[in-house]
Amino acid sequence: MLKEIRPAIVLLLLLAVITGLVYPLAVTGIAQALFPKQAAGSLIMRDGKVIGSALIGQSFTSERYFHGRPSATTGTDPADASKTVAQPYNAANSMGSNLGPTNKALIDRVKGDLEKLKAENSSAPVPVDLVTTSGSGLDPDISPDAAYFQIPRVAKARNLPEQAVRQLVERHIEKPFLGIIGEPHVNVLALNLDLDGAAASR
Repeated sequence: MLKEIRPAIVLLLLLAVITGLVYPLAVTGIAQALFPKQAAGSLIMRDGKVIGSALIGQSFTSERYFHGRPSATTGTDPADASKTVAQPYNAANSMGSNLGPTNKALIDRVKGDLEKLKAENSSAPVPVDLVTTSGSGLDPDISPDAAYFQIPRVAKARNLPEQAVRQLVERHIEKPFLGIIGEPHVNVLALNLDLDGAAASR
């Protein structure tokens, strides 16, 4: 009996070591050597401190900043641990809203967002990504149209010429990978950091 079981046990232990230890360490080592920034989480530094990641969005609510997509992520209610509350861009709880297109709460939220955005800029159609959440709730990017839509508000709040803000946006438009994979997009955190720098240099 032991003779028949021994090969299975040896194979199990061998595969556990290979797939659970050797392979992860090899992949981690190769990633650290070839792509150190990405392997470390694509962290964004400012004055020697980590202020975010290029891969995870942040909630900007001030009129002085470009806003990202709505986020449906939630977290534990500090007042009652048995409940959850909205916590935009909560990386520990990545998720979409799971609300269907006929859900009243979703319809009311989108209508409310549309009204605010139309009041902010009535001269352009509202880009869809400014009123819809992503599947992860952590999307750090917006479309170029969503960035252009926000230029009048940001320029007015910062007392900057719209053309200067538009040039900042255009500098931050990232093209599709290899020209065909993905869509043009703008990283909101990187754009807002550049915006702060431009305002400080005036």
